[in-house]
Amino acid sequence: MLSEFARRQRLVCRIAIDRRALAAFRVLLGLCLLTDIALRWSDIGAFYTDSGALPRSTLTELYPVLGTTSPLALSGTVWLPVVVFGLTALAALALVVGYRPRLSAGIAFVLLVAIQLRNPVILNAGDTLFRRLLFWSLLLPLGCGWEDGPPESASTRVATAGTAGILLQVLAVYVTNGLMKVRGTHWHRGTAVRYVFQLDHLTVRVGDVVAGWDVVLVLGNWLWLALLVGSPLLLIWTGRYRTGLVAAFVTAHICMALSFQLGVFPLVSIVGLVLFFPPSFWDALADHWPAATEALRPRRPESAAGPSQSRFPTTASSLAALGVVAIVVLNAIAVGFVPAPTGTPDRIEARSWNMFAPDPPQETWWYAAPATLDSGQRIDALTGEPVNLSRPAEVSDRIPNPRWKKFLGTARHKSSLRRSLATYLCSQWNQSHDDAIDRVDLVLLTEPTNLNGPESVDQERLGSYQCA
Repeated sequence: MLSEFARRQRLVCRIAIDRRALAAFRVLLGLCLLTDIALRWSDIGAFYTDSGALPRSTLTELYPVLGTTSPLALSGTVWLPVVVFGLTALAALALVVGYRPRLSAGIAFVLLVAIQLRNPVILNAGDTLFRRLLFWSLLLPLGCGWEDGPPESASTRVATAGTAGILLQVLAVYVTNGLMKVRGTHWHRGTAVRYVFQLDHLTVRVGDVVAGWDVVLVLGNWLWLALLVGSPLLLIWTGRYRTGLVAAFVTAHICMALSFQLGVFPLVSIVGLVLFFPPSFWDALADHWPAATEALRPRRPESAAGPSQSRFPTTASSLAALGVVAIVVLNAIAVGFVPAPTGTPDRIEARSWNMFAPDPPQETWWYAAPATLDSGQRIDALTGEPVNLSRPAEVSDRIPNPRWKKFLGTARHKSSLRRSLATYLCSQWNQSHDDAIDRVDLVLLTEPTNLNGPESVDQERLGSYQCA
């Protein structure tokens, strides 16, 4: 029977994070933030100004609290988001190089939250996880150093309430999603991934190639479901077993990034998984690629050595402990283990980490925007080309990026978003063309998925809007 000390050591071993993993996490977190800002930049006018598809009036109509409290809602012109994006990029660079990492992470967290609050319509699970990883990074010694030593050496590990919290945060994504998928139908039949790869508005690159490889997709269905169900082993296993499991999850996310329009979600997930790599992984990396490990070492470390238990201030430890409780409670509500209190937002109660769960969507969709010009000519305001309501060869080409996919998907159910979208399309065309748009229609085209037969396209007229 294990002694109290032995049990405690086994627990510490599982919640401890290697200091080299913390350094890699810091660098990747900064790089991911730079990528996020770069991807948002092309739509800075469309999504963060009054001349875009979500002006402050529509934001206030949909989210009354955000319309009055969001920092980026102080101005409807483009200069404010440009400044905030620039400052966020600087904070990200500071994280990459390791300059005052906790302060840099705090600034990045505040600025990213401000950006996300200005347009919650375009957020997905990756944005939620990114925000939470940045929060937990404030409770981690991102700038700590390490001493070279034998595997599992205490000089390379940190175990605190903060390390437990961020590991549980990453793990909660997979456990919750796995529990939701187990309750579905198509995951048990082995057909769920086949349905996912038939979503032509979502699939790109490799996804378009393998969409017809039924045997491979069925195998992928069972492998991914097995990984999700076995995800608690990320925390239970140690050593090479944990390394192998983390590598399997990282490989799965790389495949997602190559196959679907998911924005930063695969990248953020990989950043979180890096924390699970045990000391033996980093020791092997140092043996085979010492330059990479040395590049992670902070030039001005917070501490070069010390015990595995970092001594955080009482306030930070208490905040981390409350965060752990919040993770458990919120995810228990999401999967139905705990009844949601009255007034709990649907997003917490029924939509946390529900990617393709309990079953994937079973229709491909896209928009058309037939518009009448002053000359009487008809064009599609979304593409600037003649109106064509037939199915395009690649539906994903009709959607500029994952942010627009999220916006258009939400607009299906929000009349105020459709109205602001129509106004934006009118202004975009009319500012650069003499033959102005007089009226624009919004048409939703859907193609229900049929794995075993032909598919037809349905049309739904969402509204007709007069241009100002």
